[in-house]
Amino acid sequence: MKVFQIGAAGGVGQPLGRLLSDRGDEVTGMYRKPDQADAVRASGATPVAGDLIHDSVEELATKLAGHDAVVFSAGAHGTGMDQTTAIDGKGLEKAADAAALAGVSRFVLVSVFPEAGRDREPREGFEHYMRVKKTADVYLTRTDLDWLIVRPGTLLDKRGGGRVTAGVAIEYGSVCREDVAAFIDAALHEPRLNRVIVELTGGETPVADAVADLVAATTGRHSS
Repeated sequence: MKVFQIGAAGGVGQPLGRLLSDRGDEVTGMYRKPDQADAVRASGATPVAGDLIHDSVEELATKLAGHDAVVFSAGAHGTGMDQTTAIDGKGLEKAADAAALAGVSRFVLVSVFPEAGRDREPREGFEHYMRVKKTADVYLTRTDLDWLIVRPGTLLDKRGGGRVTAGVAIEYGSVCREDVAAFIDAALHEPRLNRVIVELTGGETPVADAVADLVAATTGRHSS
């Protein structure tokens, strides 16, 4: 499989690049800052410069052409509301439109768990982030792409254990970035898991089994 990563230098993108490369996939990783190229290359992906803010849909489509799937895990990461709108919001819209233009139907979006941060004092920037992420989810679901939206709980930087809890609706919790990457790696290669929103936290189920369980649950739902 030829996979194009948007957000390849991030905390989910780097371990995902390694997993995909290790299984023999051909991975291209888009980076915005020049100092990110080495991190993308170290993950096993081929780095390519790109900018969700300044690149046009047509320019992004040229980069995506020839790939089988896109994984979008890019984000503004607290750099301001304008950046959040431009990257997490309008950037996702551009990427989805570019995928459609390039004929790349498989599109996986790393979003956010709806209950994230609900135990903290509301902050304008965070509330804006949550609204933008939800609007991006809605935009993607209204495309004709073979989309999958993954909403992880609070992301942890410690080593993953390869076990998760996944479902269309689960209780809120945390999850290691490496386990999010492992879930996406497995989900990408299961074409029957599509056009569904998945909530994801740490848990006791091996990632491969969690994906298989979701396929059984969602395909049964679709056919009923």
